[in-house]
Amino acid sequence: MDWKVQVKTELDLAKAAREAGNEGKARVCARRAAGYVIGEYLRQRELPSVRSSAYARLQYLRSLPNISPQVRNVTDHFLVRITPDHTLPVEVDLLSEVRWLAYELLADIIE
Repeated sequence: MDWKVQVKTELDLAKAAREAGNEGKARVCARRAAGYVIGEYLRQRELPSVRSSAYARLQYLRSLPNISPQVRNVTDHFLVRITPDHTLPVEVDLLSEVRWLAYELLADIIE
């Protein structure tokens, strides 16, 4: 399946989860979407593919030496652990950050 279709599907699921009041599921879907973006980034640059989880791809992207501080910062948002009350300790919108990541890494706009 095309990476854009996968990202769009996950973002649609994330939006539906958020509208249903399930922010935890929205975060999981956004993280998977980010994983697909990173997979395409690695493929386009012929870098070793990390085929396991989106979490592993996020960690791998963060470790690359040529990644900008802005990308590293956004990547950290997807990797941060939730608080005991099941919220993120930072004020971010991971759905928007997936779109930003797609544009920053791939110069592609995700609707």
